[in-house]
Amino acid sequence: MNQFLQAKKSEFEKVCEFFKKDITSLRTGRASAAMLEGVQAEAYGVKSPLTSIGNIVSSDAKSLVFTPWDKNILKDVEKAIIEADLGLGVVNEGDKIRLTVPPMTEENRKDLVKRLNEKTEQAKVSARQVRETVKDSIEKAEKDKLISEDDEFRFLEELEAEVKKVNEEIKALRDQKEKDIMTI
Repeated sequence: MNQFLQAKKSEFEKVCEFFKKDITSLRTGRASAAMLEGVQAEAYGVKSPLTSIGNIVSSDAKSLVFTPWDKNILKDVEKAIIEADLGLGVVNEGDKIRLTVPPMTEENRKDLVKRLNEKTEQAKVSARQVRETVKDSIEKAEKDKLISEDDEFRFLEELEAEVKKVNEEIKALRDQKEKDIMTI
């Protein structure tokens, strides 16, 4: 593998990792603690992720229970979950918050698939931006006579193969998530 691609390989991996993490917020009809990953609540004057201020447990396929370590922040957590607009039913039980995942309608599912497609396109754009950076580096090196034309051609082919691999991984993740969303 060429040094230009090697230098930016971690950025391609970051694109895939970010996409994988980004689509976990899309609900699939089953309760998952990952649904609350992006939610941050005001606790002690600082916004904190829910996982750092309490436990999230999936009690069954349709509900989650959040138990804070300090009961005084329960109202702030409840407010943060409601403001996150995740489409969950929120019930404050005094010492914990019960979250219910309502059954998804066909319209909800189609809307989620549309959002999934938008996130997929954003991930592909990010991969193309990394590709352009590497391509520019390779072309500049050839122009400055640091590498031969043959090397430039070979390096560009390796780059295209890597981009194709990244796009296939993004597509596989997207297809699996769409299957999960559309499964009743």
